Amino acid sequence: MIIKNVNVYTEDKKFEKGEIIIEDGKFQSTSSDSSQIIDGEDCYAIPGLVDIHFHGCMGYDFCDGTEEAIKEIAKYEASVGVTSIAPATMTISVDELAKVMEAAGNYKREYGSKLIGINMEGPFINSEKKGAQDATYIRNCSIEMYRDFQKLSGGLIKLVDIAPETNDAFPFIDEVKDEVAISIAHTCADYDTAKLAFDRGANHVTHLYNAMPAFSHRDPGVVGAAFDSKHTYVELICDNVHIHPAVVRATFNMFTDDRVVLISDSMRATGLADGQYTLGGQDVTVRGNRATLTVNNALAGSVTNLMDCMRTVVTKMDIPLESAVACATMNPAKSIGIYDKCGSITPGKDGDLILLNKDLSIKAVYINGEKVEM
Repeated sequence: MIIKNVNVYTEDKKFEKGEIIIEDGKFQSTSSDSSQIIDGEDCYAIPGLVDIHFHGCMGYDFCDGTEEAIKEIAKYEASVGVTSIAPATMTISVDELAKVMEAAGNYKREYGSKLIGINMEGPFINSEKKGAQDATYIRNCSIEMYRDFQKLSGGLIKLVDIAPETNDAFPFIDEVKDEVAISIAHTCADYDTAKLAFDRGANHVTHLYNAMPAFSHRDPGVVGAAFDSKHTYVELICDNVHIHPAVVRATFNMFTDDRVVLISDSMRATGLADGQYTLGGQDVTVRGNRATLTVNNALAGSVTNLMDCMRTVVTKMDIPLESAVACATMNPAKSIGIYDKCGSITPGKDGDLILLNKDLSIKAVYINGEKVEM
C-alpha cells in the first residue's frame, strides 16, 4: 500500500510532503507492490497514538479483569486513533489485581488497538495523596508482588507507579529499575526525596501536578525534581479539567516536547453519556467532561480520549501540532521502551498510522497497515 499526497510527520517533529509505504504490516522505505495506491488528499499523516495511562471506556474498565473488557476497550481506542495501549490498574485487592494481570497475559488481539503494556498504578502509593484510589488496599512496594504479577501478565508490565517516601520504595527502585520504567505517583515526596528517586533510577512522573505537593518557589517538590532530572518523562492530562491551559503552556516550556507525555487517564464513562459509573470499586459521577468521586467530589480520572486531549492542547492551549503529536506518540513509546515498535513513521516499525484532516478530525486509521472500521 502506498499513501500519496500526504504531509508526513517525521522523526524530527516536522511535516514534510511525501508518501508512505506499508507492506507486510510494516512501514517500508520502498515498495515492491504498487497495486494499491491511496490519495491522502493533503491530510496530515501521523503515527498511531500511544496511551500509557488510562483505565477504560465505553462502560468497560481494565480492572474488570476480563478479556472481553480488554477487547472492547481496544476496539474503541482504535476508532479514535489510539493504536497502542498500556491501560492502568487501580489500587484494588491482590486477588483482583492478579485476575487483571492474568486476563492481560491471556489476551489475544483479534482487532482494535494493540495491548503493548500495563501501567501498574496501584497499590504502591501514599494514602495521603490517594486521589480516586481506594486506601483500603494501599501497601508498601513489594518486589515479590511485582514479579508475581509480571509473570502472570506474560511480561506486559511496562510501568510501575510508586510513592518514594514510603517504606521499601528505594530497595524496590534499586532492584527493578533495569526491568521496568518507574514512575513517581500519588506522593507526598519533597524535592530531595523525589530527586534521590530519580537519581537511583525512577524515570517518569504520573499525571504531573495531580496527587502530589504543589510546585512552590521555596519547595519545588516532585515537579522541580523532575525538571532537574533530564532523563525523566512527565505525564499531562490535557482534558481542560485537570490542568489550567497556562500551566500546560508553562510545562511545555519547562520540560519541552522531548519530555512531556500526553495521557488521557480516561475511565469507563469515556464515550458514554453523563451518569453514575465506578472506578476502582468507587462510585463516580460524570457531568460533561468532568468525572468526580460521588462521595467527596475528588477528580476521578477523565472522560476524554487521548486524541481529544491532543486536539485540546492544540486548539485550546496554543501548543503547536508538531509538539502535541510528539507527546502523544514518540514520547510515550520511548518512556516505556517500545519505540523500536511504534511511535513514529519509520521503516521497520509497525504500520500504525492516522490520517487527519486539516481540522484535526480523523479521516482514516490504520493498524499494521489494515484500515480500522470507524
